[in-house]
Amino acid sequence: MLSKIHSYGLFGIDGFKVDVEVDISNGLPHFEVVGLGDTAIKESKERVRAAIKNSAFNYPIQKITVNLAPADVKKMGPLYDLAIAIGVMTADPRNEIKGFTPKAAREYVIIGELSLTGKVNPIKGLLPILISAQKQGYKKFIIPAANAKEASYIANAECYPVASLEEAVMFVSGQLNLPPVAVQKFVSETPDGKKVLDFKYVKGQQRAKRALEIAAAGGHNVLMIGPPGSGKSMLAKCFPSILPDMTFEEALEVTKIHSVAGELDSEKGIVSSRPFRTPHHTATPISLTGGGLHAKPGEISLAHNGVLYLDEMPEYPRNCLEILRQPLEDGKITVARNALTVTYPANFTLIASMNPCPCGNYGSKDRECKCAPAAIHKYLSRISGPILDRIDIHVEVDNVTYSDLRQETNEETSAEIKKRVDRARQTQLERFKGAKYFSNAKMSVPATKKFCTLSKECEDLLQTAFAKLKLTARAHDRILRVARTIADLEGEPDILPQHIAEAVAYRSLDRKYL
Repeated sequence: MLSKIHSYGLFGIDGFKVDVEVDISNGLPHFEVVGLGDTAIKESKERVRAAIKNSAFNYPIQKITVNLAPADVKKMGPLYDLAIAIGVMTADPRNEIKGFTPKAAREYVIIGELSLTGKVNPIKGLLPILISAQKQGYKKFIIPAANAKEASYIANAECYPVASLEEAVMFVSGQLNLPPVAVQKFVSETPDGKKVLDFKYVKGQQRAKRALEIAAAGGHNVLMIGPPGSGKSMLAKCFPSILPDMTFEEALEVTKIHSVAGELDSEKGIVSSRPFRTPHHTATPISLTGGGLHAKPGEISLAHNGVLYLDEMPEYPRNCLEILRQPLEDGKITVARNALTVTYPANFTLIASMNPCPCGNYGSKDRECKCAPAAIHKYLSRISGPILDRIDIHVEVDNVTYSDLRQETNEETSAEIKKRVDRARQTQLERFKGAKYFSNAKMSVPATKKFCTLSKECEDLLQTAFAKLKLTARAHDRILRVARTIADLEGEPDILPQHIAEAVAYRSLDRKYL
């Protein structure tokens, strides 16, 4: 007897339809799974056999053939276990469970991993599966109960959570009434206070605060350069507190990536605040880009719609830094492995910090640098010109004075800065309505020409800076975009000379250090 069950697989952060076809025929007892499955799928026959028996159901002692169609697409992971088990049981000629038929099971897309006891375990990547299946017209899903929170943010889908194989069988046969998961309303949350600080705790450093405000308002990348102990790390940890709240669409994109990577909090079911990823300088290229056997997303993708912070940037291996070229330019990264090639979104804001020299005191107002010129050059050359060119804002951070630390005046809070950032972002949303980008930093070249028109005075100022600093064409465009953000913060419809001057000042490290 033949049974056909609908299920879904994962390719990157997109789902694809998989038909689980089960045929039971006379012959020597044998269980074979075909259809280009990985080791986890090949081993599913043992989990399915034990789960059926330990759930007190009849297991057919016949020849069982399971085909995962399409047979030319690689399938990975244990998420087909539940579909295979229900396919085996509905195809069994001795099946006497009333209403438990292949036709009844075909009403649902069935996803879940089985334990030997028959318990349905949670899976990775449920959210992208549900979104992809919805787009292809599927509305009813049987999912693991532990993934219910994740499914609760998908509207217009009936997701029925089951905790065991027995529950799934009883539900499909109509003997158990299970309510679908209730849809929840998304609420953006403030970042975790353990990782994110408030700018009110930062004494002094007005120039650095201003640079980070511009970066948050326009989505620009920032490099902070200064001696040890000047507050670079603290400033970076404050940065997420002034970023705009995530929209539901952004949250879904981020959650898809974290779900596939297995980093989603099952209690929340969605990533409700912007990610803040801080990989250590000993990180490998694969940990940053993603990869491995299943081409999982790496730190660069996990920072999507959030912040990637690289502390002491020159300490990272050169090949790890060069990886940043594609995502900083295109907002995505392609992970190519022997078995498959996957493209993940990687639209993040890069916040990096570094010392100006090996001892950290080069350029300091009150400390003497003991490094030889050759050592300074070697240290700074660890960051290549193309990477530096892709960073919009370079800002110097010097040591804070004793009087700054001990002053009793109240510093501006993150909430006050965020109000200005939100106003500037709203201006950009209206400007780019209908486009695929939402911030000045992501403007295309044609959009930059359209929205960054200059007066004669601004043109002369930028031309002088371009010649003296020997800037590249990419740096030219980034200055225009930063100037556009500065104008947005001030509520100016046009870019003024002071906006160009400030934007150019954030490229001074090109000349001074490198």
